Amino acid sequence: MATANEALATGNTTGNNVAIALGGGGARGYAHIGVVAELRDRGYRVTRIAGTSMGAIVGALYSSGHLDAFTDWALELRTQREVLRLMDPNLRGPSTVKIDRVLQRVAEIIEVERIEDLPIPFTAVAADLWTRREVWFQEGPIGPAVRASIAIPGVFPPVVLNGRLLVDGGVLNQVPVSVLASAPADITLAVTLDGYEPHRGAALPVRTSADEQPEEEWTSRLRQTMGHLMEAEPLRTLASLMVGRGRTLPSGSAAPSVEELFGEMPPGLRTTDVMTMALETMQTIVQRYQFASFPPDVVVTVPRDSLGTLDFHKAEEQIALGRWLAAQAFDRAGMVGGDSAVTP
Repeated sequence: MATANEALATGNTTGNNVAIALGGGGARGYAHIGVVAELRDRGYRVTRIAGTSMGAIVGALYSSGHLDAFTDWALELRTQREVLRLMDPNLRGPSTVKIDRVLQRVAEIIEVERIEDLPIPFTAVAADLWTRREVWFQEGPIGPAVRASIAIPGVFPPVVLNGRLLVDGGVLNQVPVSVLASAPADITLAVTLDGYEPHRGAALPVRTSADEQPEEEWTSRLRQTMGHLMEAEPLRTLASLMVGRGRTLPSGSAAPSVEELFGEMPPGLRTTDVMTMALETMQTIVQRYQFASFPPDVVVTVPRDSLGTLDFHKAEEQIALGRWLAAQAFDRAGMVGGDSAVTP
């Protein structure tokens, strides 16, 4: 990956124009606010924005010039109860909650109605389930574009628009750097909300047998990997159940069967936990290929376990974390600006 200084050497003489791709990840997307704040305070100018899911919301708000107003509103959400009041349960239909109130508030803050009227060129990325293709919204009403981009399958309702069944863009492009391939910018910045430290060879397929293995052969492996994948308490409980159950068996007893292990699920394990985990696993692979095809100049990586996907009442800490991570990434890339010594 090229450093920012190398990018500046091949760009125009000003060297401070940045195109940014903001990834999806639910409430972890509050980190985007801290990243763009750090970028602004260092004197860089954003020339184009592409966003997926929460990245689309923050991107549209920043492009409109009203991100600060949204930030103030988000900081007022202090409890999970306050967040739940904004989300209506959807007992019938292809999702678990509705988010009309949230999107209405976002629309009120943005004020601008059409994408092409935004001061900074903006693209919201969604995925069409019927054609299995990315959809880039670069003109038209902002509301439907953002709504489609954040429609996490099974959690938020999909959008039917012009013969397309649209869901969260992260299904096909979690951090849409490909949108910025022709952007008029000196530096391409990507912000991913799915960072974790994989072990060596983690990207390779695992060849194994479907035969049940002795408990001691798989529990140590489970302990090592579960910490990277589990963000929800019910799933961590499931991991403990799987790792610890074999220890209670009498000496000489066979390891528990698959049916026995998964016959008892821990209390509180939600459908959304399983769907979110499955979607994020797929998105990790997709993102790896996207970055290989369209390598950004600078990447800010926000840990996946920094915040729960639906923890929208914890904006303050996540914004501070995003700014701190951005400061480190910018320093490493040589993007030196004013004094911005910020800690999370």
